[in-house]
Amino acid sequence: MSKTHGLGRGLDALINGDLRKTESPEKTTGALRLLLTEISTPPWQPRQGFAEEAMEDLIRSVKDRGILQPLLVRKRGATYELMAGERRLRAAGAAGLKDVPVIVLEATDEDALAVALIENLQRQDLNVIEEAEGYRVLADKFTLTQEEIAARVGKARASVANALRLLALASPVKAMVAEGRLSSSHAKVLIALEIPAEQVLFAERVIKDGLSVRQLEQAVEHTRRTPRKPRAVREDIPETHVKYLSDKLHQHLGTAVRVHPTRTFANGKKAKGTIEIDFYSNDDLDRIIEVLGIQGDDL
Repeated sequence: MSKTHGLGRGLDALINGDLRKTESPEKTTGALRLLLTEISTPPWQPRQGFAEEAMEDLIRSVKDRGILQPLLVRKRGATYELMAGERRLRAAGAAGLKDVPVIVLEATDEDALAVALIENLQRQDLNVIEEAEGYRVLADKFTLTQEEIAARVGKARASVANALRLLALASPVKAMVAEGRLSSSHAKVLIALEIPAEQVLFAERVIKDGLSVRQLEQAVEHTRRTPRKPRAVREDIPETHVKYLSDKLHQHLGTAVRVHPTRTFANGKKAKGTIEIDFYSNDDLDRIIEVLGIQGDDL
């Protein structure tokens, strides 16, 4: 996308100013019409799910009155790709319609993505996780600041910032928020917990016990102040073999050697191992280097 228009000033600006409408031989009174089979949906649509009850209401409305607001599409070879209006497209199919009204725009990939994101983010029925994902794409792909994103989608900067913070949560917690089982206010409290498993545990407690936001804050604060038990850890080399290796290296190098093997934590992560070799002068260091078989030319 060209930097000159900087993602437009919102959806209306993209449609009316920065993108050009294109004609089609299927033009009818008030709008072009396309068969549903001619329209494909791109993989980067920001919406991941649709509320069943809201979709049923929309389907009933489409059956009664048809599609009142044209979909936005762009030409892609012999077919057309949807840019905005996926709910209406799905409702049209469910209502048994064969074609829908559209506005065909000339748009680059970035233009199409911007229109889809802004159109969806300006609606009220995205869940907060879908919102946050959309904001992240606008920030990453178009290098927009939070202030710029807020201006494009008509939201307060604080709303954008708070939504983006939720993306740091563990995946199961984000799913709970997206499904409406956990409020975004509760989820924001859980961000203070650095361990994903703890976030999930507290989220499940909120759902099971009906904890208020204040009660959750108190529980999280208590957990953060409580000294943590040492994590379960296993040495990867038995102690007897470590002593054997240390003794052999001591004999070979003529100085004290300490071997610290790698360790495996309960979560499967590894801690590095080390070998410490003592020396007491530059001459002693030269002697050890020579024993190790390292030539002067290699240094």
